[in-house]
Amino acid sequence: MEKGYVTLHDIREQERFDGYYHNQFLVVNDCLHRHRYMAKWMFFFDVDEFLFVPKKSTLKTVMDSFSEYTQFTIEQMPMSNKLCLAEDAGKSYRKWGFEKLVYKDVKRGIRRDRKYVVQPRNVFATGVHMSQNTVGKTTHKTEGRIMYFHYHGTIADRREPCRRSVNTTDITIDGIPYSLDTSMRIVAGFVKRFELKMIGSVLQRTRQ
Repeated sequence: MEKGYVTLHDIREQERFDGYYHNQFLVVNDCLHRHRYMAKWMFFFDVDEFLFVPKKSTLKTVMDSFSEYTQFTIEQMPMSNKLCLAEDAGKSYRKWGFEKLVYKDVKRGIRRDRKYVVQPRNVFATGVHMSQNTVGKTTHKTEGRIMYFHYHGTIADRREPCRRSVNTTDITIDGIPYSLDTSMRIVAGFVKRFELKMIGSVLQRTRQ
């Protein structure tokens, strides 16, 4: 925020006049109309969700490939909020959340929420998981091109998330199958170096 990369809007007062799901419709539409002429693309996602594009792609090449669409949705990769690798035991507190939470929920046959991206100048109103008030085309066929990793339940709980350390590639807990996915773990080093380059060492001693 000090360097101008992030703008924070304090919306805590809205809880006094709460509407559906913490007034999310109000919040996302405020964002849309406040910034619609300041950006070519607008992403709507939460602080426990992280975008990922495969190797040999960049965010720019992916976005360029969707330029004919007003809106596209992004597939969710739901991650466990408590399973960690045994090799991280005793040192997980120094690792970032997406670096140590590496087990993905792979249960089939259920519908998972998707997030979405729009070209805001072609959108009149928006929703929590997509807009139905657009001019132009929408596509949901984005699998393998862009995805988001979701670490649900890791923000509100202010303590070390690693509850169980395992040493396997596949495990089933409480009927939910999980598979090892180190996609975000692998890029953590690059992200940390980028942070260091952009904002310096101000966050280096933050306990993760």
